Amino acid sequence: MASTAGIFTISLDFELHWGVQDHKTLASYARNLLGAREAIPRMLELFERYGVHCTWATVGLLFFDRKADLMEHLPEPRPRYANPALSPYPLIGQIGPNERQDPYHYALSLIEQIRDCPGQEIGTHTFSHYYCLEPGETEDGQCEATFRADLLAARRAAERLGITPRSLVFPRNQYRPDYLETCRAVGLEVVRGNHPAWWFRAESQRDESLLKRACRLSDDYLPISGEDCLQPEALAGGLVDVRASRFLRPPSGSLRALEPLRLHRIIAGLSRAAKLGMIYHLWWHPHNFGAEPEYCLRFLERVLKHFEHLAQTHGMRSASMLEIAREWAAAERFVAEQPAGRVISAGAGREVAGAAAAASHPSHGLAALPKEAVRG
Repeated sequence: MASTAGIFTISLDFELHWGVQDHKTLASYARNLLGAREAIPRMLELFERYGVHCTWATVGLLFFDRKADLMEHLPEPRPRYANPALSPYPLIGQIGPNERQDPYHYALSLIEQIRDCPGQEIGTHTFSHYYCLEPGETEDGQCEATFRADLLAARRAAERLGITPRSLVFPRNQYRPDYLETCRAVGLEVVRGNHPAWWFRAESQRDESLLKRACRLSDDYLPISGEDCLQPEALAGGLVDVRASRFLRPPSGSLRALEPLRLHRIIAGLSRAAKLGMIYHLWWHPHNFGAEPEYCLRFLERVLKHFEHLAQTHGMRSASMLEIAREWAAAERFVAEQPAGRVISAGAGREVAGAAAAASHPSHGLAALPKEAVRG
């Protein structure tokens, strides 16, 4: 068995209609959005049953149950995209007055369920599903001041529930290194970076190619991207990158016969991470489960059962993005603080950090989630 235990982490891009409003109408996508609302409580049941810690990167616009409250928390300035359809702000005038009448644009009741479920971290997916790489108000795209205003609005929305987001997932994975200092300045500690394969490289929508999309699709069924077991990396401003391993793609009707390959791709990656003492980071959107929630939940449970097996046989454990980042940072400090001449491996440092984390959460053998990331 590896000298350090492998870690399984999940991050979910929780956005409902705000994440697809530029290309999906409610008429065409209502089934997926309502299905996501049905699936989320059942995901939480599975996560609690199998001891899985998860980061819910949540769009700030979802933290409300009344339009009046939402309107009071809108940021200034707001993004001005070259493609006006990308901005969600014109849509706000058309949404319903509350969550009961408009379950597509409010999610306060779901966020409260997530907050109250053990091991779940609520991070941010920005306030407005902000696109960092889309052409807009400046020559290089969006403006740092606008991005900062958006993140601060997301933080204020979350703080209404006693939550301080510490983890960020860039919408549409439009990872932007020159914005990392801003991320740290507003209190973020960890981001989800992209897999190192070139077809996962962050780009604007206009720069997306059919070849890249084909490679991403193929990689979900066949091992073409190489290693999907990763380790955290230090970033500018003291942030930590917990990169994605794999997208949990929803089932495709035309590719249904290949579902065993899709499952095997994930199971094999989890097994490698457990044996090598590395991280396997799975991610998806809750609305990906919306069209076929029963099938998707059964598929997810097969993955979680394999994680349970690896926990029993290889000591694999689960941790949120924030837990991973804080354990890794503590291990790096431990190694750096050793007296001159004393040789100690980073792996040993991680064992010390992991042992301390496990001691703080003996019921699961996992790091205790910092209280401010869950509730006040």
